This record gives sequence, C-alpha cells and structure tokens, in this order.
Amino acid sequence: MVIAVGGWLAFGGVDNVSGLVTAARTPTADSSSAAFSFCGADRHVNCVVDGDTFWFEGEKIRIADIDTPELSPPRCEAERIKGEAAKARLLALLNAGKFSLSAGLRDEDKYGRKLRTVTRAGRSLGDTLVDEGLARRWDGARHGWCG
Repeated sequence: MVIAVGGWLAFGGVDNVSGLVTAARTPTADSSSAAFSFCGADRHVNCVVDGDTFWFEGEKIRIADIDTPELSPPRCEAERIKGEAAKARLLALLNAGKFSLSAGLRDEDKYGRKLRTVTRAGRSLGDTLVDEGLARRWDGARHGWCG
C-alpha cells in the first residue's frame, strides 16, 4: 500500500488530490426506480408497507431518518388517519421518479429490515414527510401519535 501511494505521489498524484476530493463529494445520480403499490397479505415486491417501510427488489427497507405513525396496529384513530396519509404520501414519493438508497451506521434493524436513507436529487424523502407533518425525525425511540 505504501509503495502504491508513493508511486502515485511521484507521478503527479499531488496535483490530482483536489480533483479526487471533488469527485468523492459529488453525489451519484439517482438510479433506482420501480412501480410501487401498497403491500398486501402476500404481496412483498416493490410495495409500501407503511409511511416508513417498503419492499424494493426483494428487500424490506426501513427509512432510517424518520418515524411515522403505526398502522399495525394503530393505538388510536388519529394515529391511524395520519399513518394512512403517510403511507399514501410515501407511495406517491417513491413513484415520482428515480431515487437513491444509502446505508448509515447500521445496515439493518433488529427485525432484519435494511436501514436506508432515501433521497432524490440529494434531498431526503424523509425530510419531505417531516416537512408535511407526516413523520418525525428518528431520534432512536418511538413516540406516540395519539396526543
């Protein structure tokens, strides 16, 4: 490794450092997409489970940066209504165009769901749900939605 870096520096590598740093910061183009629907009892392909969970290409994804109201089961009618709205909005957001998935510090949660941040054009879809009052930023704990 030391020899490789030394060779790189000896043959003009120093002049290319700023270009490599810029390239490392440049976000990749959104490349994921699918036609999403709502999940059913036996449907787990490119579908939305609730406001922060969906299936994509055979993997169950939990949106890592948000928490939305529970639907299975909701603890009150207000939670059910807001949970259904979050679920419908996530469906619309996922179907609105290409997106990117990125892993954070943990690859998956205790339920085996992949923990991913979902972005489009560098903006978190979770932030959109938070801005619209359909989600909260994930702080490591679930909080009630019933008042």
